[in-house]
Amino acid sequence: MTTTFTVEAGGSLLGSLRVPGDKSISHRSIMLGALAEGRTTITGFLDGEDCLATLAAFQDMGVPIERPESNTVIVDGVGLTGLKPPSGPLDMGNSGTAMRLMCGVLAGQDFDSTLVGDASLNRRPMRRVTEPLARMGARIDTEDDGTPPLRIHGGQRLRGQEHALAVASAQVKSALLLAGLWSEGETCVTEPAPTRDHTERMLRGFGCPVRRDRGTACVTGGGPLRAGSVDIPADISSAAFFMVGASIAQGSDMLLRHVGVNPTRTGVIDILRLMGASIEVLDRHEIGGEPVADLRVRWAPLKGIAIPRELVPLAIDEFPALFVAAACAEGKTVLTGAEELRVKESDRIQVMADGLAVLGVDCEVLPDGLRIQGRPTLAGGEVRSHGDHRIAMAFAMAALRADAAVTIRDCDNVATSFPDFARLARHAGLGITAA
Repeated sequence: MTTTFTVEAGGSLLGSLRVPGDKSISHRSIMLGALAEGRTTITGFLDGEDCLATLAAFQDMGVPIERPESNTVIVDGVGLTGLKPPSGPLDMGNSGTAMRLMCGVLAGQDFDSTLVGDASLNRRPMRRVTEPLARMGARIDTEDDGTPPLRIHGGQRLRGQEHALAVASAQVKSALLLAGLWSEGETCVTEPAPTRDHTERMLRGFGCPVRRDRGTACVTGGGPLRAGSVDIPADISSAAFFMVGASIAQGSDMLLRHVGVNPTRTGVIDILRLMGASIEVLDRHEIGGEPVADLRVRWAPLKGIAIPRELVPLAIDEFPALFVAAACAEGKTVLTGAEELRVKESDRIQVMADGLAVLGVDCEVLPDGLRIQGRPTLAGGEVRSHGDHRIAMAFAMAALRADAAVTIRDCDNVATSFPDFARLARHAGLGITAA
């Protein structure tokens, strides 16, 4: 049996809440804390299945990690040369971030290792990271079609390289920069468009100089990492569902507290504002090198837009929620330049189009995006998330504008990024039950 969400039609979102910690930063805090010298204390850690898979992998490689209370982790780092051979394959569960970043970490070790994942992760393309790592000297075997399991041969001599990425990908960039910690000379990665820069910020926080020149980031191998404290802000990708819900449901007024507003992640705010959303950014400040703020979101009539291509990489994980906003907007919304959505936990373009069609929304599937004709009221119905956490949560918010209940099947994987979603959504006013 799998979890099913049933969401009552209509309603509004009200009040104040803090969504769980940022998944991207949680992954990286465990990795860098494990590779640092000394004790790192992490607060605000996301206790979701994806990040717990990363934590368990480093425990299996001999890193002492304690969890004294919920959302707090203490990591006693072993340094860049202190990891031990794991007892067996390292299971990354559903996390593409963990698998791709771990490729960079493990490529520099002196022992062999294997990365595996669940059925969804084992279908995702990995050559985009294994091929540039191979040019640095890594040896990583994939299945014939470039998918996991990944078998990483230890004891390789890595050399710094200049990489020009064909596709903007924070995961690939991060894997290459992490491999650069064990490489001779300088490793530089140039992106065709900006992507999230948590790795660069956190490397600096752990004492590794990162040289940045416009769209290029560089690290030099050989230097140690220094332990410290990490305060993880609330995840803007999780906050996005409540931002969209409050924007589409008349009478809504939500305050989302302590949200990470890193400028490489705020495309969802920019896109919603272009559509006419009422979003105030309050009490902006920095925590550990990451900008955070409170977001006040109130209902406002939305209008369809052509989403600017330069904003696509800055909102790539938020498009399932944004598609729901487009379905409730007046007029037509067009997204192009988002081929990356085809190779997420699901084909998010096709899966969202199929589900929106069930709710009565006219969608045209494009090779690299969607054309969505908004409507005043959505229909109810039953949709499938295809095991994709962001699809499930997006359709839960769609019920706020439906004329009948919305049922979402196969929602187990919501626990990968937002284990308390149903309870927090009920607290805000969504009529959701999980069974």
